[in-house]
Amino acid sequence: MNFFKNFLILLFVFSFSLASADNHDKNVELLKKVKEVTENLESNIIEDEDVPLNDPFAGNEGSNNTNVDLATGEERDEMSLYNFKLSGIISGKDNSYISLANSSGEILTLTLGQYLGKIKLIDLRLTEAIFKKEDETYMVIDFNQQIRETDEY
Repeated sequence: MNFFKNFLILLFVFSFSLASADNHDKNVELLKKVKEVTENLESNIIEDEDVPLNDPFAGNEGSNNTNVDLATGEERDEMSLYNFKLSGIISGKDNSYISLANSSGEILTLTLGQYLGKIKLIDLRLTEAIFKKEDETYMVIDFNQQIRETDEY
C-alpha cells in the first residue's frame, strides 16, 4: 500500500516537473532519480504480516469457561447461563433484577421469576444469582463468573 502511495506521489511530482521544466537535461536527471527511488522502494517492500488467530481487541470473547458441562451440551445453547457473565444485581423492596452480559457485550436484564432459556431465576443473594433448572436442580452464578450446579441452594 505504501509502495503505491509513494509511487503515485513520485509520478505526480515527475509529471508536474516535466510540464514546468524548460530544460531537457533536468527532465532526464529527474527521470533517473525517479527510477532510482522506485527501485529502492521495490527492494524495500515488506510482505504483509500474518494476521493473528485471535483478535487482540475482542477481550474475553474467545476465552472458554472451564466449568462447561460437556455431557449435557449446555454450552451449545445460545441462552445458556455459561454464555453470560453476571454484571449486576439490584435488589429492592418490590422488585429484584440481575444484569447478565453475553460475549458480544449485550446486556440482558431479568427479574425474579423470568426465564433465561430453560432455567428460571428464583433467588438473589448479595454476590450471586440462583436459577432453577427443569430437572429441579439449581445453577448458581457469582461475580467471579463461577457457575455451580447443585441439588439444593
